Amino acid sequence: MPHLSSVNLASAVSYGDWTGDMGSTGIDKRPVAHRVRLLDDHVEGDHVVDRKHHGGPYKAVYSYAREDAAWWERELGRPIPAGAFGENLTTRGLDLNGCLIGERLRIGSALLQVSEPRIPCRVFAGFWERPGLIKEFSAAGRPGAYLRILEPGDVGGGDTIESISRPAHGVTIGMAFSARTGGGITRQQLQPAHAEFAPKWQAWIDASA
Repeated sequence: MPHLSSVNLASAVSYGDWTGDMGSTGIDKRPVAHRVRLLDDHVEGDHVVDRKHHGGPYKAVYSYAREDAAWWERELGRPIPAGAFGENLTTRGLDLNGCLIGERLRIGSALLQVSEPRIPCRVFAGFWERPGLIKEFSAAGRPGAYLRILEPGDVGGGDTIESISRPAHGVTIGMAFSARTGGGITRQQLQPAHAEFAPKWQAWIDASA
């Protein structure tokens, strides 16, 4: 049964040259033992510094699969703990990259909606101290999924993840990531899911028309 392996928060911000223009970041998230409230467009108790590129209604919660983290561990030959991708939710038993744009998931008492893939940035590369990570992450095609909060609720490690509804369009997180990173999928192939995307993604898709 798909479930949460852990819920991860940035209890404090990180500083350093690698944090980019903002001078600080909330990417360093660690597992917590208590249940966490998901409210409207944010995760209670978490720190989001760069609100231009993170957080907000369509990127309220970031999720990453433990199976994909294990793939990176084998690839890089180093342990990767929960939260190392900057994810709020570490999942098990769910192919996040195969989730459909607009798919609804019940986790704990919250109702969430799959919204868009994570696009790697230089802060992520700096956090891992790996200059080539942006290219490696793009080539790997394992972006994880941002989630909208449709119904506020609380979540915790061990909670089951239930898919409530799956749109018929067939456009997955992996396809959206491929289109955005030059992986072979075209913007036109994302059109069937146009209405489910965030406004910025809709504009990007329409720019190809």
